[in-house]
Amino acid sequence: MKISKLLSLKNKYALVTGGAGHLGQVIVKTLVDLGAHVTSADLITLPDLEQEKYLKVDLMNEIEVRRLPIQACSPSGCLDILINCAAFVGTSNLKGWGVPFEQQSSDTWRKAFEVNLNSVFNLTQAAVPFLKKSSTASVINIASIYGICGPDMSLYEGTNMGNPSAYAASKGALIQFTRWCATTLAPIRFNCITPGGIFRQQPDSFVKKYCAKVPLNRMATEDDFSGAIAYLASNMSNYVTGHNLVVDGGFSVW
Repeated sequence: MKISKLLSLKNKYALVTGGAGHLGQVIVKTLVDLGAHVTSADLITLPDLEQEKYLKVDLMNEIEVRRLPIQACSPSGCLDILINCAAFVGTSNLKGWGVPFEQQSSDTWRKAFEVNLNSVFNLTQAAVPFLKKSSTASVINIASIYGICGPDMSLYEGTNMGNPSAYAASKGALIQFTRWCATTLAPIRFNCITPGGIFRQQPDSFVKKYCAKVPLNRMATEDDFSGAIAYLASNMSNYVTGHNLVVDGGFSVW
């Protein structure tokens, strides 16, 4: 079969959470470029975002989350692609978040797990009946290098940046949840993408120290993840499930 045919998402229906975020926008554009009908779900609206449908959703609201699949599926009730990208991240503006461990808040810990993990459980469970109607169903969960590696806190010295424990713990759990789903919900395919640090105007001192730990000697850009999304969303990876695709420039290989 031609590679172009394996890669095509023509007539496929996709749902992306966090589609208005930095990485989410690239995910949506990648799917659209490959021919998919894309529904983006997020708390904020970006009118110029290239998508067929936008759904405003609070991922901490289980009722709203569980309504998403029926709003994003094809007229026949089929959902081909689900991408869980939305999350509280290291730079999220939460009280008791990116601060020293002694100051991290248990309330914020619970909120992080509600968005980063519980919403993925709720959405996946609600989406399964629609995914089962697809012959090529693919679920992609966006994890993090801090779901597989401990942080080097020396990177953050001299900055106001931090590394929340709840972020790392929830992303590690997300990777294991992906493996669990891959074995119990086959033939629906479940895979993770684990991004390395993405450059977003962090302080120069952080960027310099971070790049020194990366064999490719740079931080990622959002566009670096288009290929991974295209691969795992399409039939290019139709015999790949339960995999954690690490896209980190080599940060985790040391």
